[in-house]
Amino acid sequence: MNAPTPPQYVTSLEEIFWAGLLIAITMAVHGFGMISVARTNAALKERFALTPSFVSGVSILVLSSWMILLVHLVEVFAWAGFFYWQGAVNTSADGPGNAPANPSLCYYFALLDYTCLGSDYNLHQRWRLLEGMISMAGLLTFAWSTGVLFTLAQCFQDEQLQLLKNKREKQRLKSGRPLGSAAAPSK
Repeated sequence: MNAPTPPQYVTSLEEIFWAGLLIAITMAVHGFGMISVARTNAALKERFALTPSFVSGVSILVLSSWMILLVHLVEVFAWAGFFYWQGAVNTSADGPGNAPANPSLCYYFALLDYTCLGSDYNLHQRWRLLEGMISMAGLLTFAWSTGVLFTLAQCFQDEQLQLLKNKREKQRLKSGRPLGSAAAPSK
């Protein structure tokens, strides 16, 4: 006797609609978040402009990194909420009769798929397309965040190099040495 064949997966228009909507929500939240990060970074840099220091610069950069992390975690809530609402997370391969996934498991699943790590769980066959789509959303937003963080870090480095240059120039003027001259050899 032959074993019954499992039903074949077919992508539905409903899946495509929800995938598109969830990606749009993810990108909108990310756009708002990245603008908030840039505005907060600029406001803090302006606040400390009179007394710039390495510590204040690093602190602003760390705060910006935390804000970016928070934005990503909020984005995952949209996906997790959808998975919970639809009962989309498959809690076991044993079939029907299993308890539906709780909100924590839905968030865990969504976070692992958003970061492209994958998990021991998967979505019910009806929602399989969303597993790939959440990973694509994660890749897009992480690339965007990387660009923002790179820009902020580059500005920080440029400011620190300018502070060092100004400090050296003050020391040179204080010592009375002309520009570009080395210290006179001692006899």
